[in-house]
Formats: sequence, C-alpha cells, structure tokens
Amino acid sequence: MRARTVSVISHARTQQVAPALQALVEAARTEGVTLRFDAEETAKHGLQAGEGVVVDAPVSDDVELCVVFGGDGTILRALRRYAGTSVPVFAVNYGEIGYLATIDPDEDGEGLRAGMERAVAGDFETLTLPALALETPDGPHAAINDLAIHRRAGTRVARLSYAVAGEEIGSVRCDGLVLATPAGSTGYNLANGGPVMAWGVAGFAVSFISPHSLTARALVVAPDDLLSVHNRSQDPVDISLDGQAAGSICPGEAITASFLREAADLAQVPGSSFYRRLREKFGRLAT
Repeated sequence: MRARTVSVISHARTQQVAPALQALVEAARTEGVTLRFDAEETAKHGLQAGEGVVVDAPVSDDVELCVVFGGDGTILRALRRYAGTSVPVFAVNYGEIGYLATIDPDEDGEGLRAGMERAVAGDFETLTLPALALETPDGPHAAINDLAIHRRAGTRVARLSYAVAGEEIGSVRCDGLVLATPAGSTGYNLANGGPVMAWGVAGFAVSFISPHSLTARALVVAPDDLLSVHNRSQDPVDISLDGQAAGSICPGEAITASFLREAADLAQVPGSSFYRRLREKFGRLAT
C-alpha cells in the first residue's frame, strides 16, 4: 500500500546521504507523499518547508513508513523508535556492512532512485523482526539485535553463570557474553564464533567473549524459555543494548532475557532473501 506520510531518519554524514535524500524528495513529490523531518533532521540538512516536505515536525507514530539513511546503528535506532507501531522501516545502507539495510547506493544512482520510488509507492515486503525482552537492575529494556555483557577495562576477568528455565547450564570465566536475536546473530555473536541464525528462526543465541575455558560453547535458547545471567564476579560488569551503553550488573545481581516474537517491521524490496544477503555481505563460501 502506498504511503501517504513518511518520516525520515539519517546519520550524521549529511553530504554522503544528500543524493539519496534528493531522490526521496523527488519520488515523494511524484507520488503525492508527504515527508516529515523532525527538528534535528531539519537542522542537519538545512531543510526548508516546501511541496511534500514538512520541517520541524514532532516525531510521531502517525506515519505509514520510516525511511532511513545510515548504517546498522541508525537503522536500529529507527527500528526501536517504531517498534510495536507496525510502521515499517525502509533502510538505505550508508554504513560498513548495513546488514539490516534494504538497498545499497549505486554509482550511477539509478538503483537508488528506483529504490526511493518503490519505498513511497509501497512496493516492498515487510519482515517482522523479533527482539529480546530484558529485565535488568536498571529496569526493563528491549534489544532488536543483541545484548552484550562485558567486563570493565582494568578489572579482572568476569565470572558469569547462566541458567535456562531455572536450570543452571554453567559458570564461565570470560570477558563477557552476548545474547543475540536472529537479526543480530551476524554481528557481535558471529565475531564470537556463535551460530548464524536465519531470519524466521525462533529463539536466541548465547555466545562468549574470550572465554577462559575449553568447554564454553555457544547455545541457542528455545523461544519459550527464560534465560538468566548472574554476575558471580567481584567487580561490576557493563551491559550494552544494540551497541549502546545501558547500565551495569553489580556482583550478585542478574538479568533475565526472553524471546519476543514480534517487535519491529523491516521493509524489504521484493526478491530479497536472508541467504542472498548473507552471501553478499560476508562473501561467498569456499567450494
């Protein structure tokens, strides 16, 4: 369905995204679609109100689509903002990998213009992403990609124990651990040697950062099971959600994580697939 009102979010490198923004404005005017820019985006791009462009607009759920120009950090920010609203996020990659992006910029700009036309015309499929629902000492949180627990610089190796459905699995001396959704399994979790989980798989991965053990192995937790992680260290450990600092866990404290099946909607151009994206972003497997 064609969008009537679209919000726009971008990263800080305004010159880099200027061609995409112009292509979006032109496509929106052709389709009779209104673009909304909040005060930060308005100032960042030096925008003025005009046909199809509303500036200094408060961020609102009353839109049909969010278009994002940036890397995975910016895309995750948009997904968190519109989580639970059914507003799909259509992302153009201006980051290093951009695994969550729907399209990549091309040299001649034809693909970019076509992508912006598809976005405002509603010519895309929607994939609903899960999340991690978390209870931490600082309160409830949610993560679209991952939660990382890591020891502070200058402190001793952490000791973290973890249990699933009330059954303790083990206690590991390590620099930290990562809980990752399928969408986040190709990030920090992959760097730890954790499993790549195809989008659509129910459950989440647990992997360890520099474990001081030959037996610590990554684990995929079933979607209906509750996982808890306890800090058995003598020092606090820090936590981050989707790459952003989110507090700490003091000695003796714990967090719990559960699988939230439906959290945010990601727009995909027709014909996209997880396996094609895996091949294109991380290279072809050797044969």
